[in-house]
Amino acid sequence: MNAADLRAKTPEELKSELEVLKKESFNLRFQGATGQLENTSRMRTVRRSAARVKTILNEKAAQAAAE
Repeated sequence: MNAADLRAKTPEELKSELEVLKKESFNLRFQGATGQLENTSRMRTVRRSAARVKTILNEKAAQAAAE
């Protein structure tokens, strides 16, 4: 998911997206610990997507505070 798509979402939608990404990150870490993880690059993309969502949330919060 790219940043332009995320900027079009509301903060509530972004928070729910972040929750989904955190759950997926947990599941991937668990799979990695038990040796069941097949696609190791997925961990990186999920972690970066979560960071991207957090960045957009912070931008929206700063914009709301400035107004």
